[in-house]
Order: sequence, then structure tokens, then C-alpha cells
Amino acid sequence: MIWQCKPTLLAISVMLLSGCASDFNSSQRMQAPKDMPQQWQQEASSSVLKVQEQWLTQLQNPTLNKFVQQALKNNQQLLQTSYDVEIQKQQLIVSGSALWPSLDLSTRTSRSKDNRPVSYDNASSVSLNLTYEVDLWGKLSDSKREANLNYLAQQARFEQAKQQLVADVVAGWFDVVSAQQLLDLFKRREANAQQSLDIIESGYRQGINEALDVYLARNELNNERSRIATQTANLSASARILERLLGEYPKGAITASSDLPVINTDIPLGLPSELITRKPTLRASWYELLATDASLAYAHKQRFPSLDLTASLSDSTDRVSDLFSPSSLAWSLLGSISAPLFEGGRLKANEEIARLNTQKQEQLYLQTLYDAFGDVENAISQQQSLKSQYSSTLEAQENALAAEQLSFEQYQSGLVTYTTVLDAQDRSFDAQSSLIEIKNQLIANRINLHVALGGDFAKPSSELKSNNDEN
Repeated sequence: MIWQCKPTLLAISVMLLSGCASDFNSSQRMQAPKDMPQQWQQEASSSVLKVQEQWLTQLQNPTLNKFVQQALKNNQQLLQTSYDVEIQKQQLIVSGSALWPSLDLSTRTSRSKDNRPVSYDNASSVSLNLTYEVDLWGKLSDSKREANLNYLAQQARFEQAKQQLVADVVAGWFDVVSAQQLLDLFKRREANAQQSLDIIESGYRQGINEALDVYLARNELNNERSRIATQTANLSASARILERLLGEYPKGAITASSDLPVINTDIPLGLPSELITRKPTLRASWYELLATDASLAYAHKQRFPSLDLTASLSDSTDRVSDLFSPSSLAWSLLGSISAPLFEGGRLKANEEIARLNTQKQEQLYLQTLYDAFGDVENAISQQQSLKSQYSSTLEAQENALAAEQLSFEQYQSGLVTYTTVLDAQDRSFDAQSSLIEIKNQLIANRINLHVALGGDFAKPSSELKSNNDEN
């Protein structure tokens, strides 16, 4: 077949293509900021060691491991995120399909009647059409690259959601344990208050104690009963929060009989530079930044000419059995070049929008990065503070318990008033309840530190890879 074209059309095409020969190069971006420190600002002797993985196994709690597995399987919010990953995967397939030819098959059969004179006509046709846009400037590749990076970002967000869910389940479980221990403490104090009231009332009947002491003892007993009612409601609320994390109906039926472990040791912190590639939320933000870069490249290349190839194979006859007869087949092959000449500024504005979105995403990435650094620094600082509080409160509890016992003995000997006993009991209660709360805070802060450092709860997290070699 001999191609013929006018010289003017050929010259215009060459000019348009040569005018777009310079490819668009997205700016090279630094993943780490220039002011990132070599080590964490808070002092830690183990800061240069590798961050621990499988931190959940360190708790050695079979019940907790069972709850974690149940949450990973049934938590509705995590399941929604997993569906988002699958949706983004299908979107990647949609974007990648533009790099392939499109092949369509169409058939048609008709029968008509003519009454003057009466006659019948049959017609059958079939056509096979192939269309293909040549990716001259890499525009379609940029579109697929954007979809691929968005898919990687969604995978990283799913990984972060899993880590956060496990952290929430562990923290929720120990909240239930802490609430149960506080309830047990209040019940013991109620029993002690009842015993003290019995002793004081017996002394009052014997003329040893005053009526004021009886009223104060009764008031203390009622206060303890009020605390029990409040703490029972708090325990049910904590249990319901945990049940919702497990994907269950919030019955408030979960109970805990285990003790709060004492966690006051240091853990390896790694280096700030390692956090960038280790923490899923930072990887997601980085992939999103690269995706906006790819979107900017696509918007820029939308202003370039496009080359489309079209091929068709067709046949038409009055009988279906004669279709695809070699003597009646017809074919055509067409190549076309189209270029935008005037769009009223639409393409330029779209490119500027993409550029602004890229700059916005860059600032969002930096914000996410610095917030992640801040989470680690705060958790390290909080850990040091809580360890100091735990040591002081533990000693305060020992002194308060001894003072409570001594004050009641001195009261029975007539050396002090009952208000001194009540003051000692309040100090003892504050010390015991504070110790339970600080132990729970130590656990929660340790969990937050693991999550902030990007340490995986089950196994070392691996860098998510794309379906092709290029991002």
C-alpha cells in the first residue's frame, strides 16, 4: 500500500513533534530534611541499636495475642482499609490498560421488507476494530506510575492501620486490667472502712469514742461505696471500647484477672534517618508526594501532540454464513496526529493546579515527617518521666501504707484524732491508685513508642514493592 500525504500536512506534523522533543523532568526531591539530627535529642544509651520487632511477643500474654488476632480479622475499620487497597489495585489495572491496544468486535444482523413489490432483504455485518495510542512522551506511563504510587501509599496506610489497631487493642486490654485493679482496690478500702466503722461504733457504745468519729467513719464508708459504683461503670466502658476494637457488640462483658506488668526498661531507638523508610505512615506520605509529581508530569504532557493508530477488519453480506469470506473482507489502517492548539487556558491551568498540588503535598510530607519525629521525642521524654514517677510513687505507697496502719493504732491508743486517720487513709489511697495508673501509663507509653518508631508487632516489615520495577 502506498501512503500519500500533502507536503503541508507533513511539515506541520514534523513541526509539532519537534516542538515537544524536550521531555518534562520532575524535580528531584530529598526524602530526608537537611536539619534532621543524627540521633534523638532525648538521651538514651541504646539509641544507636536497631529498633525491636515483634514487640507484642515480649508481653507473653496468650489472652492478649488472641484478642489481637481477633481484631485483625474482624475490626470493621481495618476491613474498610483493606478494601481501599483492593480498590486502588484495580485502579492501577485501569491506568495500565491505556498502554495496551483496545480491540472491539461488533456484529449486526437485520431483515427488512419492501411492499412495492413485496421483497425481503437480509443484511449481516461484522467488524473488528483496533485502536492504540502511542506513548510518545511517556504520558500514559506517568499516569500508570501515579496509580502505582497511590497503590503503594494505600498499602502503607493499611500496614500503619494494622499497627495502630494492635497498639489500641493492647492499650485497651491494659485499660481493662487497670480499671479492674482500681475496682479491687476500692472494694478492699470499702472492707477496711467497714471494719474501722465497726471498731469505732463499738468504742462509741463503750463511751471511748466520740459521735463525731462515728459520723466521719460512716462518711468514709459511703465515699468508698460511691467510688465502687463509679469505677464499675468505668470498667464496663473500658471493656466496651475493647470489644468494639475486636469487632464485637459492646456488651461490656470482658473481664481481666491478670496484673499490670512493670515496664521500666529502655528499648533500642534506632536512628532518626531510619524512621523515614521504616514507619508506614511516612512511606505512604512519600509515595503520595511522588504520585503528585507523576500527576504533574502527566498534566504537562497533556499539552503535547498525540499519535493514534487505528486498524479495522470488516465484512458485510446478505447471509451470515458468508461472513469472513476472503473475497468480501475489507480492512483499513489509519494513523492520526492531534495536538491542542487553543483550549482557552484549560491545559495550562490544569498543569498549574498539578504543580500547586505537588508543592502542597511536599509541605504535607514535611509536616508528617516532623510530627513523626515529635512523637518519638515526646514518647522518649515521657518514658523517662514516668520511670521517675513510678520509683517515687512506689516508695510513697510503702510509706503511706505504713502511715495508715500507724495512725489507726495511735487513734485507738488515744494519741491522735480520727481526722488524722482519715488524712493518712486518703494519702494511702492516692498512692495506691496513682501507682496503678502510672504502671498503665508506662505500658501505654511503651506501646506508643513502638508505634512511633515504626517497629512491627509481629515480624519485620519489608518495603512494599510495586508490580513493576519503576515507581
